[in-house]
Amino acid sequence: MSIQIPSLLQERQADFRRWRQTLHSHPEVAFEEKFTSDFVADRLTEAGIAVDRGWAGTGLVGTLSAGTGTRVIGLRADMDALPIQEMTGLDYQSTIPGRMHACGHDGHMAMLLAAAHYLAKTRSFDGTINFIFQPAEENEGGGRVMVEEGLFDRFPCEQVFGLHNWPGMPIGSFGVRPGPIMAAFDIFEIVIQGRGSHAAKPHLSIDPIVIAGQLISALQLIVSRQVNPMDQAVLSITQIRAGDTWNVIPDKAILRGTVRTFCPAVQDLMEDRLTRSANDLVASLGGTATVRYERRYPATVNEPTSTEQAARAAQDVVGASNVDRDPEPSMGAEDFAFMLQKRPGCYIWAGNGSEEGGRLLHNPRYDFNDDLIPIGAAYWVRLAENLLSVGSPRIL
Repeated sequence: MSIQIPSLLQERQADFRRWRQTLHSHPEVAFEEKFTSDFVADRLTEAGIAVDRGWAGTGLVGTLSAGTGTRVIGLRADMDALPIQEMTGLDYQSTIPGRMHACGHDGHMAMLLAAAHYLAKTRSFDGTINFIFQPAEENEGGGRVMVEEGLFDRFPCEQVFGLHNWPGMPIGSFGVRPGPIMAAFDIFEIVIQGRGSHAAKPHLSIDPIVIAGQLISALQLIVSRQVNPMDQAVLSITQIRAGDTWNVIPDKAILRGTVRTFCPAVQDLMEDRLTRSANDLVASLGGTATVRYERRYPATVNEPTSTEQAARAAQDVVGASNVDRDPEPSMGAEDFAFMLQKRPGCYIWAGNGSEEGGRLLHNPRYDFNDDLIPIGAAYWVRLAENLLSVGSPRIL
């Protein structure tokens, strides 16, 4: 495999690895990324890139212009870690108990910082690049907050692009497709109110645990019997809470979980059928249900022209045979979706190598593959140079 890495990126690989490993050892969760934000701001400032801070609390945007072009694009990396206890045993493992970069956001930052340094030195483009470093991607919607705070009013990008490392795809490969690439992320909580009693006298109770068992089975029938088989949906119960001791039937039980869909119509159907199933079934067994349903992230939908541009940039780096243009979409979710709702753009996957040894996303033994840093940085560089070449057409 012949991978095209600019010499200036190759020469500084040791620096970029050190940056990534420093970020890895100082993980911070959603909206708490103070060390991370300071570190990123310092690296951008070193390159002579103007930095605007305080977006969604800890987020920031670095702005770099060259030439006389008026086109503006946005390149985005996420910053937050996860509430996981690291089990890698690495020399640079997390120094913060219960916190870990288990999704590779440390690598995402390192790749974009490396590209920013290269582009600041070469000025090999004609226009303006906004380097967007976003907090709170994991569950808390930092991308939504930045958009709501006026990100694209202050930094009016014509297009915006994101990237995620992808374990199981070989190093030196990319995957990208137009349309939905990652699912919408909804959550729900169902509180089943029954009537408690002594466990030896269940006939005096309205047993919320038995009701919960019936409801779990009923909810699984929504996907298998009410969603068109040509559509895609996942409903997973992830938490069950009820009772405190062996000889008491409790008053209530709580079910929590997540729903994943790609199509808004299917998302509407899932919310409606889940709510109705919970209320009707629980009532039929003598209890009452309180349902809370939240739509956290929309589906991540790639705009076709931007997707083609991203694929071509990836091909320039790793060759056409190493770019999968039709990967299977993921039921995972990504709050870059909020940015794609406001601006055309594309979200691409970059191969992180083998999953062996626990190198799975959100796994306590995960570690970002540093061999990806120069490849990802080269992709960002080539994308920016292609989009902001002299005479490049506007997408809007």
